[in-house]
Amino acid sequence: MTDFLDVASGAHGTVNQNTNRYSIGPTIELHLPFGFGVEFDVLYRHFSYNSTANLVDVFSTSRTTAGNWEFPLLVKKNLGKSPLRPFVDAGVNFSKLSGLSQSVESVLSPNRITSSSTGSPAELQDDFSKGFVMGAGVDFHLLMIHVTPELRYTRWGSQMFNSSVISGAVSTLGGSVTSNQNQAEFLVGFTF
Repeated sequence: MTDFLDVASGAHGTVNQNTNRYSIGPTIELHLPFGFGVEFDVLYRHFSYNSTANLVDVFSTSRTTAGNWEFPLLVKKNLGKSPLRPFVDAGVNFSKLSGLSQSVESVLSPNRITSSSTGSPAELQDDFSKGFVMGAGVDFHLLMIHVTPELRYTRWGSQMFNSSVISGAVSTLGGSVTSNQNQAEFLVGFTF
């Protein structure tokens, strides 16, 4: 429901991003007495952002791609015993970037083109973050499968990307890139 990054174009160029609208991964839940449970998920999604910067003597384009792994650990409370069981959950979420790559091509003059690539762009603050997560949903049985649609909110404690704290990064990117610290998701789980 929310993008992984907040991007904004600047006076000297543009920045745009693409966050996959789906996360995929396994889940496991331990059922405890009195309608409680503990859930652990491993979720993956891919994202990328592109920028163009047009400065006085330089035209630059960059493409940055990465994967984001999330590891939410939740305490869950079922609120009923009917076939359609609502639930609430809360816990911690850990996030880790993988496969981070940025390629930059700059045209310094009509005859001079430079290319570079890095696994640590200037706007990267940290490749790990943790946050608080809470959600609510419903669990229902469909033959032998549990289907659990859920709305989930995560508030991240820090930003993985923030170009505004790096001197000169905004002009190099042509805009700004920051991690979205508020994450809202609609997830559907399928368990046996």
